[in-house]
Amino acid sequence: MADRPLTLMAVHAHPDDEATGTGGVLGRYAAEGIRTVLVTCTDGGCGDGPGGIKPGDPGHDPAAVAAMRRKELEASCEVLGVSHLELLGYADSGMMGWSANDLPGSFWSTPVDEAAARLAELMLRYQPDVVVTYDENGFYGHPDHIQANRITTAALALTGLAPKVYWTTAPRSKMEEFGRVMREFGADWEEEADPSGDGPLADIGLPDEEITTWVDTTAFGSQKFDALLAHASQSENIFFLKMGKERFTQLMGVETFVRVHDTTGAALPENDLFAGLR
Repeated sequence: MADRPLTLMAVHAHPDDEATGTGGVLGRYAAEGIRTVLVTCTDGGCGDGPGGIKPGDPGHDPAAVAAMRRKELEASCEVLGVSHLELLGYADSGMMGWSANDLPGSFWSTPVDEAAARLAELMLRYQPDVVVTYDENGFYGHPDHIQANRITTAALALTGLAPKVYWTTAPRSKMEEFGRVMREFGADWEEEADPSGDGPLADIGLPDEEITTWVDTTAFGSQKFDALLAHASQSENIFFLKMGKERFTQLMGVETFVRVHDTTGAALPENDLFAGLR
């Protein structure tokens, strides 16, 4: 331990995912002197273009969108104090069922072993003590989120490393509140949480008793909000920006996870991803 810093590695699918799901823990642990490594798997090219131009609409240029979103990602990382940003650079696959899923170079169409080998190299370089990514359904069924889970699992197997591993989640007790606040600000939670319309809202998140780890990031709510704000080109899709910092921090001041691998024996539930490591 003495020859290297404690390290958190977050494996995310797109630019802005780092802020939405883990902005609080990235900001908190960076402030505590922990090395934070963000791996972003795709270029975000299926995001909105300037003026809110949607993928597939005339004038939407995925390469230009990707370049714009890279700058926004770098700005978000600066706000959150991320120590190292690593880009795998795969093409954004879009939502499940989009034609972009199967395009050459898309993250979804890339063999898991190929992408996992690249991630494994990063894991061996940084030797993370904690790794965070999505659950097996990518939280809400997004192909790139699912693929991020798959390559993270495969990369860990390749390396033989044994960090604490967490999947991001949300407590079901909060879902009703999320829905109420989203409707208050003119958004439809069902549509936002499940853009495909294929799955029930009840499948999002977990019952409270199944959540192992509740991390208080209230003190970093402003940073998390500013990190989301850095992704200005996607503001139409980032509902949380509509509510302002104070309300945002009240709603999003605790980040929740499921611990799926641990060798420390730290008791559950826990309130620190690094419980048992320091």
